[in-house]
Amino acid sequence: MANAPVSETPRLSRQAVGTLYIDNRGWLQGWLRGKLGDAHLAADFVHDTFVRLLARPRTTQELREPRAFLRTVASGLLIDHWRRQDLERAWLQAWEGLPEDTHPSAETQAMLLQTLQTVDAMLARLGERTREAFLLQQVHGCSQGEIAQRLGVSDRMVRKYLSAAMLGCLQISMAGA
Repeated sequence: MANAPVSETPRLSRQAVGTLYIDNRGWLQGWLRGKLGDAHLAADFVHDTFVRLLARPRTTQELREPRAFLRTVASGLLIDHWRRQDLERAWLQAWEGLPEDTHPSAETQAMLLQTLQTVDAMLARLGERTREAFLLQQVHGCSQGEIAQRLGVSDRMVRKYLSAAMLGCLQISMAGA
């Protein structure tokens, strides 16, 4: 007996995204303007929200509540934006007190900031314990035994955490390649 063909999940068409845009652009821009306090930046985020929809089509079932769906997508973009801003502020504060002749070039600074943002994104995707184990090893130089003791878990669990963290690093580096 032959297997029945697997039906594909219906996808959101460009026309559906266009209709969604026409019907909700003004509302979304107002909502974003309230969050950002900047009409021009809000317009950029509206654009980015719909670009994300086109780049990663969603099922039509997710559009039962279009405004809630758009708010969810836009909220993810806002969180990424604020996270990058926090990271950039911390980066600039780290260099504030140092003599200017020790500052890297603007190009090197941009590359370092991009690397920090990539690492931050990778760490944000890890579970809390996995992230903690990874940072204890990589930043604080703790051994697996020390990490196990600090986290109150077995050495085997620490190995699992560290493996998951390394897999996360690998996935990020492959995505960026």
